[in-house]
Amino acid sequence: QVQLVESGGALVQPGGSLRLSCAASGSFLSIAGMRWYIQAPGNDRELVASITSAGMATDADSVKGRFTISRDNAKNTVNLQMNSLKPEDTAVYYCNVDVRTYVAGYVRRQDYWGQGTQVTVSS
Repeated sequence: QVQLVESGGALVQPGGSLRLSCAASGSFLSIAGMRWYIQAPGNDRELVASITSAGMATDADSVKGRFTISRDNAKNTVNLQMNSLKPEDTAVYYCNVDVRTYVAGYVRRQDYWGQGTQVTVSS
């Protein structure tokens, strides 16, 4: 069993900054990929940024130059630094991770979702 706890969402003015965090806990051997998704009202959940276990990061075109994903392997956390926030960034942000677990006699990967954290950008 793995739990992901997200934090950092808030109400901010346009041009402001926020830092989202997601911490993993429970029973797992290690964490592989870590990702952040966005889901605005009425929209599908979309990938914002991802980072591999080796630290290779990618992000969506809409956030390039503004958002930065990072991870702290010692603390089993993934972060999303958000700068120059725009009203269109308003949404619920979800953390997703691939963890390696020992199940039925072999090592396998399973993905888990955080509970979501609300980001609102408004004057």
